[in-house]
Amino acid sequence: MAKILIYESYLQMIKNSVGTKMFRNLYLKIDGKKIDAIENGEMSCAFFVSNVLLIWKLISEGHATIKGTLEDMKKNNWGEILLKDIKPGDVIVWEEKLSKKGRIRSHIGFYIGNKRTISHRDEKRVVKSHHWTYNDKRKVIAVYTYPKFK
Repeated sequence: MAKILIYESYLQMIKNSVGTKMFRNLYLKIDGKKIDAIENGEMSCAFFVSNVLLIWKLISEGHATIKGTLEDMKKNNWGEILLKDIKPGDVIVWEEKLSKKGRIRSHIGFYIGNKRTISHRDEKRVVKSHHWTYNDKRKVIAVYTYPKFK
């Protein structure tokens, strides 16, 4: 009998997502008008993270915001850990930073090991792999882990 190896499959899905434009758009209808809530990939980091987690039933629904993603993660037993205890598959939250458009923005993504992360790079509008501190340009402020992945 075959058994799905969830943790291994989850990690590989994150790694395989690099380069995808799949998480660029989320359309809403507000007062009869259609809008792209994540602005053609400019605000897609939470949408990317939450939908990967949703596929593996690690949260309850997809989200367009970091706040909504983190609240759902906490409801589904994700716990905050120290940066020194990070392991591949954990979710990282970075400090707020001023965007090129003058917005204060946080950022969220996945840790994949060796000080590397994968997140939806909003300025590139695509999922990318990068150093976990953006080469000392952004500080990690929180790390969340899923207890069943220990």
